[in-house]
Amino acid sequence: MPTSRRRFLYTSSMAAISTLVLPKYLSEWHGANTLVTGLQLYSVRDAMKQNPLQTLQQLSEMGYTQVEHANYIDRKFYGYSAKAFKKILSNLGMNMPSGHTVLQPKHWDSVKKDFTKEWKHTIEDAAIAGQQYVISPWLDDSMRSNIDSLKSFMDVFNKCGILCNRWGLKFGYHNHDFEFKEIMPGTTIYDVILQNTDSNLVIQQLDMGNLYNGNATVMPILDKYPGRFASMHVKNEIKAADGKEMYESSLLNNGIVPVKEAIDYGKSKGGTHLFIIEQEAYQGKDPIECAKENLRIMKDWGY
Repeated sequence: MPTSRRRFLYTSSMAAISTLVLPKYLSEWHGANTLVTGLQLYSVRDAMKQNPLQTLQQLSEMGYTQVEHANYIDRKFYGYSAKAFKKILSNLGMNMPSGHTVLQPKHWDSVKKDFTKEWKHTIEDAAIAGQQYVISPWLDDSMRSNIDSLKSFMDVFNKCGILCNRWGLKFGYHNHDFEFKEIMPGTTIYDVILQNTDSNLVIQQLDMGNLYNGNATVMPILDKYPGRFASMHVKNEIKAADGKEMYESSLLNNGIVPVKEAIDYGKSKGGTHLFIIEQEAYQGKDPIECAKENLRIMKDWGY
């Protein structure tokens, strides 16, 4: 199907969706003009596994008001239903504007041309929990083995954008490092993703640290695709100690990434309003203390 025809169908679908009454679960949102700083809970994953309530209370006491989940299993966030988890956060003065759940090939029924019940529940629970964004943080190997498979799955991404819109949500994708490797001469996986998804249906969450292991840097990507990055993972990188990768994450003010400049550029060039702190390696430090220090750094930078 020609691109113009596909875009027309998506636009028409969105217009139809806008006439529907949105579900009662939707929470108030401050909009894309409000800058938001939060924490990806994978940063404190062990603590969340051991005692999610205590960990969230500690984060709240530090000053965090926004979190992004990395644990949705059997229709539960960290062991709690969507409604219960939203209440826990609300009682602590916190919100969850986004969360990570992988959209896999198995979630799309190519025969019925529809999403599975499991994936529809994912979107419904995200809305109940008060999310604004459903972010898929991985791309299955089978979808990046050749350019035709990748383009085909980007069509599923766009369809998921339509599904999310029905619940008043946005669908998005979060990068790692493999996206910046060529899938064919002169074209990277990330180029195919950005060039074959509708910006009205699929937002990008740019992880400013992950891409360094793919020999990429932040500013050229923002220049190439301005306004596509509603969300960013704020992260710094140092040389990896274990040697498995070139770099590992560190405190925001310690590493090779020009984090403050990247945040500022995201705000002015990338269309970014949601800045999510993430640290996955700690160099012997306590992850909870790292989360506290990273929030202090962000506040010193004015975020």
